[in-house]
Amino acid sequence: MNRRYILFALLCAYWTSCLIACSGTSKRNEVQPESKHFLWKISDENSSVWVLGSIHLADSSLYPLAPVIDSAFARAEELAVEINMNDEEVAKEIGKESVSQGMLEDKLLRDILPPEMWKSLDSLCAVWDIPMVVFEKMRPWLVATTLSAYAFEQAGLNPEYGIDYVLLDRAASDGKAIVGLETAEEQISALADTTESDSAGVYYLKTTLREIAEFETLVKNLIHAWKTGDDDLLRSLLNKDDEEYESEESSSSDQKFKDEIEQRIYVNRNAKMAESIAAFLREDRNVFVVVGVAHLALEKDNVIDALRKRGFKIERF
Repeated sequence: MNRRYILFALLCAYWTSCLIACSGTSKRNEVQPESKHFLWKISDENSSVWVLGSIHLADSSLYPLAPVIDSAFARAEELAVEINMNDEEVAKEIGKESVSQGMLEDKLLRDILPPEMWKSLDSLCAVWDIPMVVFEKMRPWLVATTLSAYAFEQAGLNPEYGIDYVLLDRAASDGKAIVGLETAEEQISALADTTESDSAGVYYLKTTLREIAEFETLVKNLIHAWKTGDDDLLRSLLNKDDEEYESEESSSSDQKFKDEIEQRIYVNRNAKMAESIAAFLREDRNVFVVVGVAHLALEKDNVIDALRKRGFKIERF
């Protein structure tokens, strides 16, 4: 299966939203009501942690949040998010790391991209009225995430309606402690390709350019999937058969880039998130955790399955 990386940026990479602002337990223990959300309660013998899947940029149609979400959040003493974008020091670090890992030093973007990809980027910039000079010193991976941010904006999504942002503001008003699960460097490194060839970044940009044409439809379906807790729809939006776009030869040559990107933005980070949640439970901390919904809902190596394998009680609401 081929991941839709433009949606992964929306559901996995929380820092991407800054670009717009600046620019196992047994099954008998698992409860799945008919009306469900991307909300789980993870429990051990002494304590519980709530985990909510987020869309990092959204629109007003997601609000008000369901009463079960509001109630769980109200009872929590701490809020844990991927990174605290309301912290000025974190925002500065995002800018620093974006430059450090995302800018070219001794060559231009045009020197890296295949001619057809350069033409596609030029055409898209003309439609969106973006000067190509904006991208000429960016590495391909940063161009891809920046284009994703523009696409989110074009589709009417706003970081102010992102679930993380809304709950961060509420936590600040309520005096709740805020915990960052990742550093700015860790999150940016998950997407960054800083190799000499930029091959993985070129692949990431290629898939992003391809997917932008259908992005508005994808977003509409994604919002519906989140509101209804529809796992199957969410997974179908994030996964796509390679055969639709890729020849056998190109699929073979790109496979290592797909595996590398998925390992960094998904598998590695999921394992760390699961360990953080397990630590909250060991310490009997009353925490409400918010991470991108893709970390929780995809069919393989997700955070919820990792916690289930550790023997925690899993309930979905």
